[in-house]
Amino acid sequence: MLRTPQTLIICLYASTTSAGCFDYECRAILPRTGETQTAEYTELNPRQKIPLLQDGDFKIAESPAIAAYLSNTYGTRENALIPTNPREHATWLEWCFYVATELDATSLYVMRRHGDLKHIYGEAPMALESAASYFEKQLHHAEQALQDGRPFLVGGRFTTADILLTTCLTWAVSYRVPVTSACHAYLERITSRPAYRAALAANQPRAA
Repeated sequence: MLRTPQTLIICLYASTTSAGCFDYECRAILPRTGETQTAEYTELNPRQKIPLLQDGDFKIAESPAIAAYLSNTYGTRENALIPTNPREHATWLEWCFYVATELDATSLYVMRRHGDLKHIYGEAPMALESAASYFEKQLHHAEQALQDGRPFLVGGRFTTADILLTTCLTWAVSYRVPVTSACHAYLERITSRPAYRAALAANQPRAA
């Protein structure tokens, strides 16, 4: 498994939840250090992006796809992270796309590009402000849904959609973007789960 610090949480959180525990090797690769542009890595992923999961001769990129693959491949009926009921499955897909596009790619990643990575992509104060405002606006959808007190997003059980939303909410907090009350309470519930804590601990750099 080749990853960034942020996406390792997604992958390990999925693995510790869907399969209990299984053997894997994690290779820490940071973006924009040249490591993703080597011939060895380009052969694994021609897009030169991380994260990437390699399972035998199978390779899959993109955090939502990796988490779903781990559940489908190594999960059981009891701990699967993807709903099977057609309507719940459709709702799960809707949540996954919403988080990946509206909260991550259109909002938080724009802030990362012109904040943490401004030395590469340039400073853009208006883009930062607009992205933060867009995140707050789009977060109202999650806030409304969570106000009914549901413990998880879909079907009363933990799914990969919860992994994705938790990651974005944690990211937003680190960027000091306001997180609404129901979303904040949800975040506290999810991050108190043993699997999340195990993933967080596993993400810490190992001593040389």
